[in-house]
Amino acid sequence: MIQRIQSIWLFLATLTLILMLFLPIATKVVSGDENQVFTNGLHYFVNGKSGKVLNVDVFLPLIITHSVLILLCFINIFRFKKRTQQKRIAVFTIAAIAGFAFWCSIYVKELPGGIESANFGIGAYLPAVAILFIVLAIFGINKDERLIRSAERLR
Repeated sequence: MIQRIQSIWLFLATLTLILMLFLPIATKVVSGDENQVFTNGLHYFVNGKSGKVLNVDVFLPLIITHSVLILLCFINIFRFKKRTQQKRIAVFTIAAIAGFAFWCSIYVKELPGGIESANFGIGAYLPAVAILFIVLAIFGINKDERLIRSAERLR
């Protein structure tokens, strides 16, 4: 299982999605208060001038969707015996991550004053990295399929 390259790519995609839980998507300073949006349900923190957190807002459907994406990517690692199904799940995961990234961008626009003058963190770019890893896993799956077909011809 782990010796297959697509397992490594899918594992890296899973780690990338897990990192999205902890890294900020966007940070915006509005009149001295710092507002941050994170992807773990996209918490919305409002810090006071003394540095204390005044309000934490959680968007539960986004947390659930993100958790499902992480599980889907992780479970797909163990589908190595059924390559066509693994490839279908990977393509579905790419579409789901793209939809999730779009949903995150809509949520980020709810910052006070919009996204103008917002500082985008590394979490804003992680969905693209996860999609890249999954595309590389699909290439590995295709390579395995070609290898198995050629081995069956030799039999």
